[in-house]
Amino acid sequence: MKYLELTVHTTSEASELVADVLWNYTEGGVAVSDYADVVALQSGKSGVFWDYLDEELRAPAETLVKAFLLPERAGEIPAIMREIRACRDRAEGAIDFGTLEESKREIDGDDWIDIWKKHFRPIHLKNIVVVPEWLEYKRQPNEQIVLLDSNMAFGTGEHETTAMCVELMQKVLRKGDVVLDVGCGSGILGIAAAKLGAGRCYLTDIDPVAVASSRHNAEKNGVADRVEAVESNLIDDTSMRADLILANITAEILVTLAPAVPSHLNGGGTVILSGILPDRMERVKAAFAKAGLRPVEEETRGEWCALVLKK
Repeated sequence: MKYLELTVHTTSEASELVADVLWNYTEGGVAVSDYADVVALQSGKSGVFWDYLDEELRAPAETLVKAFLLPERAGEIPAIMREIRACRDRAEGAIDFGTLEESKREIDGDDWIDIWKKHFRPIHLKNIVVVPEWLEYKRQPNEQIVLLDSNMAFGTGEHETTAMCVELMQKVLRKGDVVLDVGCGSGILGIAAAKLGAGRCYLTDIDPVAVASSRHNAEKNGVADRVEAVESNLIDDTSMRADLILANITAEILVTLAPAVPSHLNGGGTVILSGILPDRMERVKAAFAKAGLRPVEEETRGEWCALVLKK
């Protein structure tokens, strides 16, 4: 579906007022890109810690408020901007509205999916091959195929953190093992484990979209009878126990989860952690050592590290 994307350049303090005006004209929603949110995430003041920040995002920038309008409403843009400027005038200088520069372009609501399809190819992770559903792929001997739906935006296997998890898992997974994937995203790790012979896989995430995506992909791969995806916080949920725990999350969250992990791990069990930046590795090790887990293998790929631990 085609939309007209109207972008208004403003400030953090005026962004809500601008967004309120835009909401009156849009059927496609409003998005706010605010550098102040990035600062809050990086500092932890938002209540959520963002462990990794691309250098390109560190430079302060204007706040952009985007509205997605039906194309036939293009003629209303002058009225929209007059309403925003009237809002600025009523503030009488108490709030800085910035430049209120506007720009517009026509977009396809599914553009990002098409771009993802164009660049994604089968990814070989030892005996696991991650294949987008729209591509034909002939399975080779000893390979297991993990199909991913075209709607998935995360957990494709391309990222080093996911790739390390899948490859390390193949070294330690035993037939019939119970696997727990914490922060499951697209479900790729748990589904790969099921394809490799795990007896039961529990996938957890605090994001309901991730849980729904994991369930969908488990059905698509024919392993839904052995893969259960639930919206859950590992710290609060004490019901699940596993022989292998996988967690591809940021170091800050791993440290928080460390005390809870042993209670979910069966005797002789293994934990695979990924998503760790090198300068956070010692902190993660210390947290899990305190919880009674010792490292048995480490791997670094690109700017990311993974860790294998035993109880």
